[in-house]
Amino acid sequence: MMARTGVKKSGKRRGSPDLKALIRRKYDGLPENQRKVADFLIQNIREAPFLSVVEIEDRSGASKATVVRLAQSLGFSGFLEMRGGLIRGVQSQMKIREMFPLLPKNGREETLTAVANQDIKNINRTVSQLDRKVFTDVSEMILRASRVYTLGLGISSLMARILAYSLSQVAIRSTSFVHDYETFIEQIHLFDRTDLVIAFSFPPYSMETIEVVRAASRRKTPIVAVTDRVTSPVSLYAERVIPVVSQNMLFTNSFSAISVIINALTTEIALRNKKKALKNLKESEKLLERTGHYYAG
Repeated sequence: MMARTGVKKSGKRRGSPDLKALIRRKYDGLPENQRKVADFLIQNIREAPFLSVVEIEDRSGASKATVVRLAQSLGFSGFLEMRGGLIRGVQSQMKIREMFPLLPKNGREETLTAVANQDIKNINRTVSQLDRKVFTDVSEMILRASRVYTLGLGISSLMARILAYSLSQVAIRSTSFVHDYETFIEQIHLFDRTDLVIAFSFPPYSMETIEVVRAASRRKTPIVAVTDRVTSPVSLYAERVIPVVSQNMLFTNSFSAISVIINALTTEIALRNKKKALKNLKESEKLLERTGHYYAG
């Protein structure tokens, strides 16, 4: 017997890997309009936790009220509680084989060689699959922008900071959002239609990154997504998407191919804006020399 909370009497936590099974158990008793939402959730079980009720409405073809009623039919108090269950379900479904997806079944290659070979594959796949027009468009968007804002959390935060620093070296006004005393959401008032937001987002996708990109989209600020696939949650709001292969031998994302994209974008900007970039570099060097920044020996 299922309690109203959607948890078995055994006390298993709502949002466990049985959430998909819960939907299937309830499926036959659902009205047809709720089945449309249920079908969408099952088919997009890893993406659904990062979508708003409006986005699920648009993509499932059902109304917001139907989405909420489905949540209640499954034993949740409403949409937000169901979404929380979906998030926990995705997290708890991560198996050891997903945490170490590329480890060989039998034997083990020397670690340094194995990691290097995997990163080479990531770079080759990223470069071969990237649409050159998208790369060109992103370069032009950077050059046109009044200011470039970069953002991300986790490893994506590091990549965002490196890109902002690299762009500043070639005379592009760039700022990396830092999640410190202010959250990303509290900083979106800085965005303008003449700016550009470059968001880094890799699994497990940060809800806050998705929320700030959604908010930037509502402010009509152009967005570029650097992510692992063109169908990732953050890509829904981006004008251009740069997909990067980030497979790693561990559960974390490799940033070798991401670094290549950052270096390539910076180099392209420098070549397109050569005079200004060289002037900026020379002035920076002179300033650093005058202030005794370099080690004299």
